[in-house]
Amino acid sequence: MKKMIAIVQGHPDPDGRHYGHALAAAYADAAVAAGYQVNVIDVARLEFPPLRFKAEFDHGAPPAVIRDAQTIIGRAEHLVIFSPLWLGAMPARLKEFWAQVFRPGLAGGAADFAPGRKAKRTEKSARIVVSMGMPARFYRWYFGAHSLNCLARNSLGFCGIGPIKENLIGLVETEDVRRREKWLERMRGLGRAGA
Repeated sequence: MKKMIAIVQGHPDPDGRHYGHALAAAYADAAVAAGYQVNVIDVARLEFPPLRFKAEFDHGAPPAVIRDAQTIIGRAEHLVIFSPLWLGAMPARLKEFWAQVFRPGLAGGAADFAPGRKAKRTEKSARIVVSMGMPARFYRWYFGAHSLNCLARNSLGFCGIGPIKENLIGLVETEDVRRREKWLERMRGLGRAGA
């Protein structure tokens, strides 16, 4: 049986008409056709309140939609996260989602680790796909790919997820249809490979 893949669609607009949605759909469709079990978590369609206090994070019960997401992520062998870049970072809704998901109780959740203790490897790999209007090289060079590194190292890596691969897709608002199709085909290839 092929591995289980969890796709986290992090675009905050639920209408599904953005290029980031097309990228995720291309990956998902190809992975399903290749025989992988794929579960998609569309963060924009989940209703959950923000965490406001440390006590809520440490001791509060996650809402049912977050528990469902934790189950999907916990069972998956590979995570694929799609996120647009907003003001140099991931959208606030996606950041809140990760704060909710990595609460105590999820195996490998950030709160399960004492300071100075290394995370146990989860045998779970990840890919982060970030789309943006600016050139991807500029994001990496000028901004240091800060939000990508924050998610990869400070959240996923801290919780024992790895290896973590990345794709930065710049100039997504371009009219260059060939360029856009090239990235869609690349996502299809990654989906077929379960990578």
